[in-house]
Amino acid sequence: MANAPDNKLTSSSSELDLDRPNLEDYLPSGSMQEPRGKLRLRDLLDISPTLTEAAGAIVDDSFTRCFKSNPPEPWNWNVYLFPLWCLGVVIRYGILFPTRVLVLTLGWIIFLSSFIPVHFLLKGNDKLRKKLERCLVELICSFFVASWTGVVKYHGPRPSRRPKQVFVANHTSMIDFIVLEQMTAFAVIMQKHPGWVGLLQSTILESVGCIWFNRTEAKDREIVARKLRDHVQGADNNPLLIFPEGTCVNNHYTVMFKKGAFELGCTVCPIAIKYNKIFVDAFWNSKKQSFTMHLLQLMTSWAVVCDVWYLEPQTLKPGETPIEFAERVRDIISLRAGLKKVPWDGYLKYSRPSPKHREQKQQIFADSVLRRLEEK
Repeated sequence: MANAPDNKLTSSSSELDLDRPNLEDYLPSGSMQEPRGKLRLRDLLDISPTLTEAAGAIVDDSFTRCFKSNPPEPWNWNVYLFPLWCLGVVIRYGILFPTRVLVLTLGWIIFLSSFIPVHFLLKGNDKLRKKLERCLVELICSFFVASWTGVVKYHGPRPSRRPKQVFVANHTSMIDFIVLEQMTAFAVIMQKHPGWVGLLQSTILESVGCIWFNRTEAKDREIVARKLRDHVQGADNNPLLIFPEGTCVNNHYTVMFKKGAFELGCTVCPIAIKYNKIFVDAFWNSKKQSFTMHLLQLMTSWAVVCDVWYLEPQTLKPGETPIEFAERVRDIISLRAGLKKVPWDGYLKYSRPSPKHREQKQQIFADSVLRRLEEK
């Protein structure tokens, strides 16, 4: 298992500067050099860092890039490659896809024919029932991975059930849970979903102790926080898995980690997941694509290739706040998976910035303009 170094935390402003585009690259030549006596664009941008930040956001902001799926560049652009591409389409849709559907259907038949009797007939023997249900959930997740021709390489020791520990991982798609679950039956905290995914959440996945929340319900936060504290205390409970980013990010960046997993007073075990985009982009853009369509995309690709690293457990250091602890663990995961850190809250994907945040930016802008006028 790779030992992640304990790097110093960088400021959010320096992270943003590293990811900010160079505006001069997007402007016509000579636009930054106007005759003396005229207002130059550089003078306008120098009035305030806020204006520079706003102009950079218009050109290409680092927040939007975290949730953007970049389509692969076409390679079937000439007469030699186009027949090969057509042959690939026939193989993927005419041979691989039906075979994978058959494998997944067979997996569900085996799973349901075993899970239903175990769930209802062994209610008097909870220990044996939970053990069998854990094995069956791992089995159906393995069938899911097989239906994508998943090539997953695990690095480090396999997680074990121990009290007072929580596992945290970066989040690219809901298949992260499936990839990790086929190795270890985790209890996961996850956003509630509608449709057939919601049905699975409320029936099968509850058998491994999963906890659901609705990010639009404020009261859910208190309920979930209490359930998390109770879960990590139980020695017999399945290991708890949390995706602290709170949303799917495109496997090039990591957004801010929520502090909930880092204030439970227990050991935090980081997991880094990195997908190889050579065959398919595993990022799930839930605002543009249903999970069913996402699965179809994976099942009609050549393969899903990824690496999973189980990293060294971390504990809260003396004098360290939960927020600093979360950033330190994010550093470890980002470094191992080769992801770029950005200082954004992933929940901004679903909601507008708070009035307090806007007023703070407005005040900074007003102060900078006033200072500039006083200098003149």
